Amino acid sequence: MFAICIDRFRTLFLSILLLSCLAVPALAGPFEDSVAKFANDEFSDTEAAIGEVAASGNALASPIIGALQDGRLSADPDSKKVFITQADGKIIDAATGAAVDKLPDSAAAVRLNNRLRRTVEAALGGLTLLSPDPAKRLAAAQSVFKSHEENLLPTVEGALAKESVKSIKQAFAEARAAIILFKPDASDSDKLDAVAVVKARGDQEAQALLTGLGDQPPLVAKAAATAVTSIQSNLAMWSMVQNAWYGLSLGSVLLLAAIGLAITFGVMGVINMAHGEMVMLGAYTTFVVQEVIRTRYPALFDYSLLIAVPLAFLVAGFIGVLIERTIIRFLYGRPLETLLATWGLSLVLQQAVRTAFGPTNREVGNPSWMSGAFELGQITITYNRLWILCFTLAVFAILLAMLRYTALGLEMRAVTQNRRMAASMGIATSRVDALTFGLGSGIAGIAGVALSQIDNVSPNLGQSYIIDSFMVVVFGGVGNLWGTLVGAFTLGIANKFLEPMAGAVLGKIAILVLIILFIQKRPRGLFALKGRAVEA
Repeated sequence: MFAICIDRFRTLFLSILLLSCLAVPALAGPFEDSVAKFANDEFSDTEAAIGEVAASGNALASPIIGALQDGRLSADPDSKKVFITQADGKIIDAATGAAVDKLPDSAAAVRLNNRLRRTVEAALGGLTLLSPDPAKRLAAAQSVFKSHEENLLPTVEGALAKESVKSIKQAFAEARAAIILFKPDASDSDKLDAVAVVKARGDQEAQALLTGLGDQPPLVAKAAATAVTSIQSNLAMWSMVQNAWYGLSLGSVLLLAAIGLAITFGVMGVINMAHGEMVMLGAYTTFVVQEVIRTRYPALFDYSLLIAVPLAFLVAGFIGVLIERTIIRFLYGRPLETLLATWGLSLVLQQAVRTAFGPTNREVGNPSWMSGAFELGQITITYNRLWILCFTLAVFAILLAMLRYTALGLEMRAVTQNRRMAASMGIATSRVDALTFGLGSGIAGIAGVALSQIDNVSPNLGQSYIIDSFMVVVFGGVGNLWGTLVGAFTLGIANKFLEPMAGAVLGKIAILVLIILFIQKRPRGLFALKGRAVEA
């Protein structure tokens, strides 16, 4: 009896093993059948094959669809075989992964149209929904939100259940909501919940998705219309915030360019038309520093701006002192001659730079810590603009401290308020004039370092800012740093709010007209200097 039992057990085991072996091809069959549809050369079959292959979970699914997107998927209509040409030129069977010597003569690339390309992108997005890389999962969720392919709903729901990162989980929830909104058999309650999720997203893509819903049940259509109105109001508010940020960014650039001019104009009363060329010299100093670092010390590139700032200050400051000692000091009290002389000097400096560096733009790179951007709500903030704003405020604070707490600052304030009285108290006004002109030029030089990150470095760089700098100084109050700060940010923000309505050119004209009208009422600007010489 024992031997009979053993024999029957052996027979049962062999039968189960045989059935398991026979079942393996049966399990592989659906995937192979789906792949074979690519060989039918029909767009409808290709679309069905993309969905089935993507949903199969097979390891070859991603290579197949990726090859289809890149034009590397070929099919033989005679044998119904499909082949992948890999990046290295090797060929494999798409259904089995087995290596193939060469493509059959009758094989041809699987065709795509625009609709299928969108389907392929959605399928690739779905395949990366469960990627271990969080960035890929987020990008895949955003891709599904845009495509809202119905066949990806089970994959999205599975990824949503497993996701632990809050931001990515929210992206999965939004992708699921987008699919449900376009799913014909979804219930009204599910669609209303989906509308709420998309409304909470609140960006342009959410608005476009809700606007393009098409025919929907009355409750869903009403909720979608209400959500679109809410999103539009929200976007309008964020648009104002974005314009305000752009205005602050422009204001920081104007402040940096005008602050040195405010000092020289306030202390010396000199209309320096060559001030823009000091900005240009600072930008070219940055270019030279980066060229030396690129060729000799490439590891220091991220520190190039930190090295360029003091060098640009010294170069522009030295040239400023040289200009004051050789030209300006002979023209005090003759504003028209000073204006003409500095304007001619600006042309000389531009031509000198053209001769030395050529007339074309020069490349100045962004260090890694000034590259890229980040999202804050519905606005985008670039790191280079943010750092320039911080740098400008730091320069302003240092300059204020210098004027208040140093001997040179005390002498400059004294000369500004009453030059004759300062001279009678033993202050060497000629020395103060030279150092003031050098200080203003040096600050213009470091302005050029900042501007090299957001503008073209060319011989005409300074001409783009000289007029705006004078407007800032006159509007804020000649010689008053706080007035220059307020004037720069006011003009920057006003300009960015006027541009969308009137255009860039008309916006500048409108700003100029408003300043002229303002000066008629307050000739000394927003913050007029006080002192006996000023009030006389």
